[in-house]
Amino acid sequence: MSDEKLVGIVLVSHSAAVAASVAELAQGLAGAGGSVPVAPAGGTEGGGLGTSAELIAAAAASVDRGAGVAVLTDLGSAVLTVKALLAEGDELPERTRLVDAPFVEGAVAAVVTASTGADLAAVEAAAVEAYTYRKV
Repeated sequence: MSDEKLVGIVLVSHSAAVAASVAELAQGLAGAGGSVPVAPAGGTEGGGLGTSAELIAAAAASVDRGAGVAVLTDLGSAVLTVKALLAEGDELPERTRLVDAPFVEGAVAAVVTASTGADLAAVEAAAVEAYTYRKV
């Protein structure tokens, strides 16, 4: 499947290392998910802990293939930053959606589902469903 038709995934964390590691994990576990455009957007421009609207917008633009962009976040201000970008309306690609899902499990589910060529709604549903994964 051409990545031209795949949903892009952005992983927003307060830590650049966490965002990059979760992106690597999700792509690795997805196998064919290596073809899914995934971009980490972690930390601040200066490399510190926090979130950056500029890094998030750049990551979203880098994964946009016209099928939509699913954005998963880790903690509070990451959510608020993405919501602010969405409210501005022109900072993120069209059809960008903030997905309410657990960060690691949701990222894996999103990448695996996107790798099948699923649409944005299906990618979001798979990530949200990760909340039901039981560990005990």
